[in-house]
Amino acid sequence: MKKNIILVPTDFSEVADHALDHAIQVAKTFNNDIAILHITDEGMLSGLFSKNNYNDIVKDAIQIKLDKNIVKCKESGIEATTIIKSGKIYKVVTETADELGCDSIIMGTHGASGFETFIGSNASKVISYSNVPVVVVKEESSSKASYKSIVMPIDLSLESKQKVSWAIKLAKNYNSTIHLINDKMKDEFLANHISAQRASTIHMLEEANVAYTFTELDGGSVAQQVLNYAESINADLILIMSQQEKGFSEYIMGSHAQQIVNHSGKVPVMCINPKEISMSFDYH
Repeated sequence: MKKNIILVPTDFSEVADHALDHAIQVAKTFNNDIAILHITDEGMLSGLFSKNNYNDIVKDAIQIKLDKNIVKCKESGIEATTIIKSGKIYKVVTETADELGCDSIIMGTHGASGFETFIGSNASKVISYSNVPVVVVKEESSSKASYKSIVMPIDLSLESKQKVSWAIKLAKNYNSTIHLINDKMKDEFLANHISAQRASTIHMLEEANVAYTFTELDGGSVAQQVLNYAESINADLILIMSQQEKGFSEYIMGSHAQQIVNHSGKVPVMCINPKEISMSFDYH
């Protein structure tokens, strides 16, 4: 049987190592293989060497580092392969995930070199263009990947139910509790709609026999409410839509969702792009 693959981009920084550790833990749970991707900048040294010599020298040095990551995976019982490519980070990452038929991308941010830009435009682009869920990992504490406690904001978007499906799949494998939260709506019309969305979400969780809690928050920015709540319960994961997230009352990827990704600290964030409904991140 063909195994599912997790794509892990790396720049060999400490946070990239945390992302690989996180991916290894996920792979153990779901019987995944791992593909480790490094992206080079051909323009960086190409002026010092002929193109062939440049490719050989750089790729040999990179492969030595990648081989160490292969050893780490194999020591944990995980099969892994390595890939070296060049080009624009977000394009290479998303295209490679599609080429390999990956189920997810797990990536670190705040890298020491090129991946530090993931906090900026590349993060948004990787997440937005990905046809599979993207898990963003930052600190060492987020490398455990236990997913026992998952925070999931409820919003008014039609796409929100896609989050529920992923939450159920994760909960079934980790015996998780899903912590539902929504902003308290002052507008009666919006309050009624969010109440209906919440009821539908709870019905899906109860039908799947998944444990859940519900908390209504009031005050502060949407993103900050989510982050504060996740930290207050020591959550293992925040689950959001990466595009078209109605941040409890309005569409937000450019603001609230990006803020959650950028400022999530020790809590990993799983971002699901609703532009693709039939994704293959199958956690049965």
